[in-house]
Amino acid sequence: MMASVFLSRIIGLLREMVIAYVGGAGPEVDAYQIAFVIPEILNHILATGFLSITFIPIFSNYLAADREDEGWNVLSIIHNTFGVALLVFITGAVICAPWLVDLLAPGIGDPAVRAGAVRMTRIIIPAQFFFFSGGLFMAVQFAREKFLIPALAPLIYNLCIITGGICLGSWLGMEGFSWGVLAGAFIGNFALQYWGGARCGMHLSARFDPRHKELKKYVWLTLPLILGLTMTFSTEIFFKFFGSYLPSGSIAGLNYGMRIMMMMVGLFGQAVGVASFPFMARLAAQNKIIEMNRLLNTTLRYLALVIPFSALLIVLRHEVVLLIFQRGQFDEAATGLTSGILGYLMIGAFGFAAQTVVVRGFYALQNTLLPAVFGTLSVGLSIPIYIYGMKMMGVAGVALAISLSAVLQVFVLYGIWNYRSRNFQSREVFLFYIKMLLFGLLLWFVLKGVRHMLLIGIDANTFTGCLVISMITATVFAILFLALGYGLPIKEIPEFINRLMRQKPKE
Repeated sequence: MMASVFLSRIIGLLREMVIAYVGGAGPEVDAYQIAFVIPEILNHILATGFLSITFIPIFSNYLAADREDEGWNVLSIIHNTFGVALLVFITGAVICAPWLVDLLAPGIGDPAVRAGAVRMTRIIIPAQFFFFSGGLFMAVQFAREKFLIPALAPLIYNLCIITGGICLGSWLGMEGFSWGVLAGAFIGNFALQYWGGARCGMHLSARFDPRHKELKKYVWLTLPLILGLTMTFSTEIFFKFFGSYLPSGSIAGLNYGMRIMMMMVGLFGQAVGVASFPFMARLAAQNKIIEMNRLLNTTLRYLALVIPFSALLIVLRHEVVLLIFQRGQFDEAATGLTSGILGYLMIGAFGFAAQTVVVRGFYALQNTLLPAVFGTLSVGLSIPIYIYGMKMMGVAGVALAISLSAVLQVFVLYGIWNYRSRNFQSREVFLFYIKMLLFGLLLWFVLKGVRHMLLIGIDANTFTGCLVISMITATVFAILFLALGYGLPIKEIPEFINRLMRQKPKE
């Protein structure tokens, strides 16, 4: 899963590079990003992103009881019932797209941006049906502990978006990417995952039974996730909502910065969260809460390694953005805008990574209500932070609000988990994060000095200059990371490296 997520993020960056080449950080890219707001809300209403979390525990119980046929009947009932509801929502959203765009991005002043957002919204919306169905098909494979075919979905999805932009961009502009979204959802998330589910013995029928007890259970598990607001979902909505009030290109800059930040979050957090959830669900089913706490604490300690890598990216933010994006329509001004945003976003990267694991502890216990209520309250309390940040610092303030909200939410949620599960070892986790924050500050100070000295003789506004500065600074980082990790010692660093090398850590 780490390999898949890493490749997916690499291809995702390639996708953003193509988007930047075609549209830069201009109004057409703003319209493209706004076009995802309504589909994301539909995705949230049907809890598509939570299908594995809510369906796996239900389906696993049937597998454990050797009642597989009944499990397939439950799958069909859930798929058909929610699928029909989704098709109704999709039809209504397509019809009401202009009104919904005005409601969700009220700051748009350019009629061309609004028209483009409406047009691309109508292209992207139908893809949500393929995401929903494919999410259930993936859940079947996860329950069987099969990860390969689901791991291919984001790779194919991103490749289709890139293909759509390259093949249709000169003709349709950013709209070409929208058609790529629709094609990628069908091929990678629907057709391929149906085949993967069939390989696991999946049987899908046209059965409907609104009174089935497992459908009611699924609804009750999913309802808090539908009504609640998660950190990731609210972030995607908020940066487009508040960005619509800022100068042209602000939404595009926030999106480019988010994609770079989320690459690290995905590699460390998402991969670990997705792959560990079936095992957490098994421990929860066996009521092994002590083992769950041990697994959760250990995982969070490894995820703290995001902090020093974030320090490296904060120092090299200008170089990273220039190397990745500055070509075609993406000029020096766009690089300056995006790099300024990226520095503030990287502050909260470890919060996003840790949240993907902490919240799954509750989901493994089939407790979807508490995270949903807490998430909704946290989102509501974060709104003043966004407003104040936007007024005081503009687009940089929105980026900082995103980071502060993520960090505060995950620390409080982890505290709630510790209180409810009697996780007495959590103090060591908090202390370790403080240690890693100090470690990150030390690295940031040293690396900033190294970069400052390199700038004396190297032009950071050229591709070659940025590449040289990045390579030298990253080399210094690697030396310090290993030296301090082995010398202090920070045992998680050598253990993490040993795991990557598939070696057993020495006792």
